[in-house]
Parts: sequence; C-alpha cells; structure tokens
Amino acid sequence: MATEPQGHRAGDPDARPGSDRAGRPGSGGVPLHAMTRRLLAPVGLRWMTGTVAVVACALVLGTVVAPPDAIQGHAQRLMYVHVPVAWSAYLCFTVVLIASLAFLRRRGPLSAAVGQAAGEVGVVLTALTLFSGSLWGALTWGTWWVWDARVTATVAMGLVYLIYLSARGIATGARGQMLTALIGVVGFAIVPVVHFSVVWWRTLHQPATILSPDLTLPIEGRMALALAVSFLAMTLVTLTLLRLRVHALLPAARGQLDASTTAVHTTPGAGAGS
Repeated sequence: MATEPQGHRAGDPDARPGSDRAGRPGSGGVPLHAMTRRLLAPVGLRWMTGTVAVVACALVLGTVVAPPDAIQGHAQRLMYVHVPVAWSAYLCFTVVLIASLAFLRRRGPLSAAVGQAAGEVGVVLTALTLFSGSLWGALTWGTWWVWDARVTATVAMGLVYLIYLSARGIATGARGQMLTALIGVVGFAIVPVVHFSVVWWRTLHQPATILSPDLTLPIEGRMALALAVSFLAMTLVTLTLLRLRVHALLPAARGQLDASTTAVHTTPGAGAGS
C-alpha cells in the first residue's frame, strides 16, 4: 500500500519544522503573506503603502526637483532630512507629554505604553538629528561638532528623555510609575528651549526656517514643496513606528499595572479597620 511522505500530512508529529503542508520552506507552516499581514496588523497594509509612497515622493523632490542652494550647494539637501527628523523628535516628546498627563489623571496601560514608545522613538530621532546636523555642519562649516546653544540644548533634550526611559525601566509600583509620568511632563520644558535657542542666543545655526517667530518662509518654492513633503513623510514614518511599538509594549504595560494594583490590594494592613 502506498504511503504518504512524512511531513506532508496535517497534524503529522514528524513533520519537518519550518515547512508548510506542501513541504515548502516557511515559518512554522505560516505562509509568507500571513506573516506579512501579522507584522503589519498594527498599521495596516494601506497605511504602510501610503507611507512608502510619500517617502518616495519626498526623496524625488529633495534630490531631483528642488534646486541646490546658491551658497551651500548640494549639501543643503540634508535639510530635507535634518529638519523633518528634528520636528518628528519634537512630535514624539509632545506625545510623551500628553501620555504622561493622561497617566497622571487616570492610570491606564495605553497611556503608559504610548509614553514609553514615544520616548524611545524620540530618543532615536534626536540621535539622528545630531548625526545629520553634524554631517551638514562638516560640509558647510568645516567642523563636525560645535558646542553652540542649539547643539547643547539638543544633547540636553536627548539626556532628559534617556532619564525618562531609565525611570520607566526601573520604576516599580504605582508611586514609581507616577514619578516617571511626572518626569515626562516636566521634561517637555526642554523642547521649546531647543527650538528657540537660535533666537534667544547667538549660535552658528541659522534662525528657524519653519515655525519662526515672524511666521515668514524664506525659501524657494520648489525647496518649500520638497521640505513640506519631507515633513509629511517623516511624520508618517514616526507614527508608523509609534503604532508598531505601542502594539508591542501594550501587553507588558497591562501586566505591570495589574501587578502594581494587586500589590496595593494585598499590602498587609490595607484592609485594617474595615
């Protein structure tokens, strides 16, 4: 009697690991398209496709359509990376502020996960801001690093949110989590200092191109278009990273809050006098 090869029958205990029912290489029998859907579940395929399309448009506008700067030449094209990345770091730390205020008002796992995710992405974006700024400075100023007000304030901003993330990592119990949220609120004060440092102090950096106090936009039209699309692209990338990270952090945040709540309810003497 003919027998079916091992590993081809559904439920066969001797099936080869990492192969599907037809014996093709896979990941535990999960088809590739199913793995892709699972990976993109927090954001959705349409969102990811739209984000990739906007990023591609930003690259074309920044490298081909926008003209080189009259003084800096092609080095100025780093603006289409440096400025949107810095803006996205501001956005992340604004999200930390909002999530921390929400956690102080009503302790919930979602606000805890959002705050941590925004802090992590914001620190990475701050590092990218410093790196891209250093590269731009080397090409235009002839030096990689100058401790002027903007650079110093940006480093301080990164350190503030590293402290915030460290506090989140070591915080135990309700009191520790509330203290971490308080750091997230107070720490936001460094963000406007970074942005307006070029106005308040004499620095090598030029005044703000975007969100300047006089609300002017001293930039050529095609450059403005490339910068605007780059802002949109970096914002979409940042929101994508935040959604993916929140999705990953939420179960642990729920468990941590449940554990702290249980610890409060089981503290000796908590029910004394009742």
